Amino acid sequence: MKQHLNTVFVTTQGSYVAREGENVVVRLDNDVRLRVPVHMLDGIVCFGRVGTSASLMGLCGRRGVGLSFLTERGRFRARVVGPTTGNVLLRRAQYRAADEPSLTAELARAIVIAKILNARTLVQRTYRRRRDEAGRRALKSAITHLKGIVEQLSSTADVDVARGYEGEAARAYFGSFNELIGARKGFRFEGRSRRPPLDPVNALLSFVYTLLLHDVISALETVGLDPAVGFLHRERPGRPSLALDLMEEQRAFLADRLVLSLINRQQVRPEGFRIQESGAVEMDDDTRKTVLVAYQARKQETLRHPFLDETISVGLLWHIQARLLARYLRGDLDAYPPFLWRG
Repeated sequence: MKQHLNTVFVTTQGSYVAREGENVVVRLDNDVRLRVPVHMLDGIVCFGRVGTSASLMGLCGRRGVGLSFLTERGRFRARVVGPTTGNVLLRRAQYRAADEPSLTAELARAIVIAKILNARTLVQRTYRRRRDEAGRRALKSAITHLKGIVEQLSSTADVDVARGYEGEAARAYFGSFNELIGARKGFRFEGRSRRPPLDPVNALLSFVYTLLLHDVISALETVGLDPAVGFLHRERPGRPSLALDLMEEQRAFLADRLVLSLINRQQVRPEGFRIQESGAVEMDDDTRKTVLVAYQARKQETLRHPFLDETISVGLLWHIQARLLARYLRGDLDAYPPFLWRG
């Protein structure tokens, strides 16, 4: 079983990441700000104007440490990886499954159902705590709507129909998001906006989704699956479709729940965001660091995996799901067991 390792996030502009023997070193103005052995790392993520040495890239490639480059806002730019791992027969099985309509529909349906059920669990958790009648009605309506969509999805055998139900569920779920946030001044949610995010809530969601996507891509590459060839998300040049597929199961459980926790516990505040001339909303450095620390802490938490019936760290979840998908594609499992959150 893969160990739960750490990810280094380098956010200070002008930093330089280099290799010293078997260590990764982060420098700023010739001062060493961080030194960590490479064997303790799963990934390095550089935001904005952060430089890296060729020697470091080689070390990361040999040791299987993903090295990713994002804009200062958190948008993906590039990723440096070593040789492709895994059995070529697994990737061939993945490609054949992606070309088989019935298998594609089966996997897409399983992923969407898990995504909706996990979103419903998050709404239910808030519903149980709410006392005001108006809020409870709104949340109950979303819970009922999501349950109905799952019932309709269970009988569909068409991937495009599954995508349509996913969109309907997203509208119902995000339509209740203000009730999940509560009355936090400065964090009003008017709907999902991505490129660019137009309010602090969307800025937080997009940023955490980017972090999660980085981790899921790393898990798929470790197993030997091709992150670009998915089942629910359509293939597109440069798009990690399979990683986006696997992410869907974990959005509500990890990303959305983390964002809501940061807001409701007032760990992030409205003054930690700024509006650009384009209308895009960005986090300041302190807010970004708060989110990164919270994300790392959440990955250290534990849960009981519903299929394996074992206690694991949250940070191992996407690695386990990638392995379960690989076992299904190889024919070792009769069906892919998506992650279902027992909230």
